[in-house]
Amino acid sequence: ERIMKAQALRDASTSSYMISKKTMEVNPFHSIIIELKKKSDADKSDKTVKDLIWLLFDTSLLTSGFSLDEPTNFSNRIHRMIKLGLSIDDEKLEEEEMPNLIKDENNNNKGESQNNME
Repeated sequence: ERIMKAQALRDASTSSYMISKKTMEVNPFHSIIIELKKKSDADKSDKTVKDLIWLLFDTSLLTSGFSLDEPTNFSNRIHRMIKLGLSIDDEKLEEEEMPNLIKDENNNNKGESQNNME
């Protein structure tokens, strides 16, 4: 699948039958699946549970060697889970202002990487 996606002169019609069918086998007795099922049954509209289920699916794709169709969605879910784990509220982040960059005498912004190859 990766080789077919990388082909420069590939035909779009041939790629549809070259994509492999993905099958995810789930152990219904695994502690993660049991807990996700409980939380899902308790509240069907819980965004955190949906994110966890999608993360489970996406990580299984990556572990199996497949590539993600939408890696930005994956990274957004990871960031939300990190914020949840650290008890960071999004409203607090919006209220905080970023400090201004200080210019040095060479008119370069501090904090930016400087290129020493001149």
